[in-house]
Amino acid sequence: MGGGNPKGIFAVIDFDWKEQEFVDSPIKWHTGDPDTDPWEWRMRVLYECDDIAYSKLFFKTSGYITLDWYPYFYAARRQGADFDYEYRRGRLGDAARRIYEVVSDGEVALHELKRLAHFTRDENSRFERALVELQMKMYITMCGETRKLGLNGREYGWSSTMFTTVEGFWQSRGHSLPICDAEESFERIRDRILELNLSAEQRTIDRFIYG
Repeated sequence: MGGGNPKGIFAVIDFDWKEQEFVDSPIKWHTGDPDTDPWEWRMRVLYECDDIAYSKLFFKTSGYITLDWYPYFYAARRQGADFDYEYRRGRLGDAARRIYEVVSDGEVALHELKRLAHFTRDENSRFERALVELQMKMYITMCGETRKLGLNGREYGWSSTMFTTVEGFWQSRGHSLPICDAEESFERIRDRILELNLSAEQRTIDRFIYG
């Protein structure tokens, strides 16, 4: 888990910004210090590492997966299916299709993605749900951030998250995902979870692995 709540599994940092004043640790949320602020780490791993993915991956919230473990999660969640297969069977909706078609063309910033996929303001909730769904199903993933450009060519406003396909993310880092058996992948991940947290409940483990 990327946030300060292990959610019954395991977290990089097991306390959030609301609790940090009660914890004796050099780690502090939302200070802007790239070395000690977990919020800064999410982008650092995307820019400084070629073997870690960060996205909304677990319980519809953020988390990290290393390259060593990514193929197992990918196999467990995708079950050998591609986007078209799931879309034709109604497992992914029209909002997800519109987003995926844009992201499939290359890396795109969040604000541009919404525009290029023709989402209106009234569709904001549909857009957000589909965006999370595609990350959870491991079709798209975060790949960095950027800022909007004004007419004068200068950057302005808050940073905007960049997205790409999962396959594009790893290819751009010089890696390809090996094909793994879905059931064996589940067992490998479950065993690792129990090494880290022996009290993890099976129902929680299932949700963590399958998304």
